[in-house]
Amino acid sequence: MHLSHRHVVITGGASGIGRGLALRCAREGARGIVVSDIDAQGALSVAAEIEAIQPGHGLAVPCDVAVGQQLEDLIAAAHGRFGDIDLFCANAGIGGGTGLEETSEVKWDEAFAVNVRAHITAARLLVPDWVRRGQGYFLSTASAAGLLTVIGSAPYAVTKHAAVAFAEWLAITYGDRGVRVSCLCPMAVQTQLLSDGLSQPGEAGAGMWAVTQAGAVLDPDEVAEAVIQGIEQERFLILPHPEVQTMFAHKAADPDGWIGVMRQARSMAGAA
Repeated sequence: MHLSHRHVVITGGASGIGRGLALRCAREGARGIVVSDIDAQGALSVAAEIEAIQPGHGLAVPCDVAVGQQLEDLIAAAHGRFGDIDLFCANAGIGGGTGLEETSEVKWDEAFAVNVRAHITAARLLVPDWVRRGQGYFLSTASAAGLLTVIGSAPYAVTKHAAVAFAEWLAITYGDRGVRVSCLCPMAVQTQLLSDGLSQPGEAGAGMWAVTQAGAVLDPDEVAEAVIQGIEQERFLILPHPEVQTMFAHKAADPDGWIGVMRQARSMAGAA
């Protein structure tokens, strides 16, 4: 799939990977780029950047993806402005939370709502039309944590695993009916999520530090480049950090050994 003349919707588009994707789609000649975010002003700013590249091709739509009706309104607004949606980037995501000592169910509920259920809701709204048309593309922004796990945040590790699992199911179930699916699984990227994580005390912050030591901290534009290549090749796993492929293979070959490695990494990170 090439993005020229395509209609793209990006959640979590006000900053980080989402902003990088939006601007890259504009440079690739997409006919419409809808930038959605809970940060309404940030979405407007990115839409203005798109307009500077391709006048008339950007649209900002505020949306809290945890709210099903707002996702439905987002898709309706995008369709009303630019017609059929070709690529939906389920990019919005949140971190936070710790382990068993996390007493707030809100952290778990928020993580599931944004990192998993929003993907399910978007697919439910989009896939039937894609099947009728015989084409459509769903990009799930998960994380290397969804393949390898992460130290510190149980809600993040669990929901990112679930995001990968849902993307796999979607690809298996609808791949023969014209729906393409890619799952983006980066490690450390220079985003607000990373900086917020590094500032957390205790094991959560230590876990985020460990991620920065496992590979390069990429710029969102580098991730956007990996996404463009992955979509053009219609690859399921998009891994901006190539070392994730090696780690994933080691984990599959020796799960017990992998858990041992992660225990060592936790200890080296200074986790209690």
